[in-house]
Amino acid sequence: MMPSDARKILYVSGTRADFGLMRSTLCRISATPGLSLEVVATGMHLDPTFGETWREIESAGLDLVAQIKVTLSPATGATMAAAIGTMIGEFVTVFQRRAPDVVLVLGDRGEMLAAAIAAIHLNIPVAHIHGGERSGTVDESVRHAITKLAHLHFAATEEARGRIIALGENPDHVFVSGAPGLDDIVSRKTPSRDEALAGYGFDLSRPVGLILYHPVLQEAGVAARNARAVLDAVRSAGWQAVALMPNADAGSEEVRAAFTDDTNPDILKRVHLPRDEFITLMATVDAMIGNSSSGIIEAASFGTPVLNIGTRQNLRERNANVQDLPDDGAQITQALARLSVGYRCPIHNVYGDGSAADKICQVLADLPIGPDILNKVLRY
Repeated sequence: MMPSDARKILYVSGTRADFGLMRSTLCRISATPGLSLEVVATGMHLDPTFGETWREIESAGLDLVAQIKVTLSPATGATMAAAIGTMIGEFVTVFQRRAPDVVLVLGDRGEMLAAAIAAIHLNIPVAHIHGGERSGTVDESVRHAITKLAHLHFAATEEARGRIIALGENPDHVFVSGAPGLDDIVSRKTPSRDEALAGYGFDLSRPVGLILYHPVLQEAGVAARNARAVLDAVRSAGWQAVALMPNADAGSEEVRAAFTDDTNPDILKRVHLPRDEFITLMATVDAMIGNSSSGIIEAASFGTPVLNIGTRQNLRERNANVQDLPDDGAQITQALARLSVGYRCPIHNVYGDGSAADKICQVLADLPIGPDILNKVLRY
């Protein structure tokens, strides 16, 4: 049991993705003297369609103190906006009951925005991870909105830190931690390609990819067409792949239907992959194909080639393993044809060295957090 004077950190998790990225950091917070950790699960975590991934929070030995259910269907912009409103009210109730000292959020999703809005109106400081990054689309607007609501900032890169400060944030409260998603991958022992892929039934003499394609809110109307372009390109190039079903954003039902209707036996569809299995695949496939941030941020630590499709990761800092392509099947096919089995890019990752948890825990444990931290003003 933590001492009663421990600083209580409450983390909000809405998806398999954010929890996977944060798992090692959350476990480190929970084990750090002077800190205690609680987790609230919401969003896709609680929907059977997405694998009821809230169970992974409990499996990690973390204290899951509340579950907030929201409507995710139909997957439209209106549903997403209404869910934010629902979550704000529910977070207020949970935060009042749990009385955290800091609410911790990551990234650019609506559940994180809702948590930040609720927390500031209860005079609870907000700590934000992965602010200051560019990506275009609605994600960037939400990310910067959370930055302006937050009081502590853990940027993944120096460039991102500079943008947070340019937004008017106090430089003394903006720290470069690196990306938490790297912490559990830089030191792991990765099996060989053939060992890792042996259980999927693939012909290991042929290339194997990992497909992660999510819809973009502003392009929801063409989400199905774009998803089919990716699937058709994989088929035309003669590749095999594991395809992970998309998130619950506007257009996801159309993407899911495109994946489900695809009859190519060389593409295995999965609703969810446990974090360890996902990392092993990312480390050993011959390419990642799609528009996931994991291709931009994490895959570089393995040298895995990434074909980044479309606009979803527009303007994020790139590593040398990323090739940007439009939502065009012919160009994706040509790019796949240029890759070979077992090829790897030089390993260098601008997003950090796998020590984010240490840096985040040190700040959360040691930084004085008094009432004055809530009185934010633009620094210019």
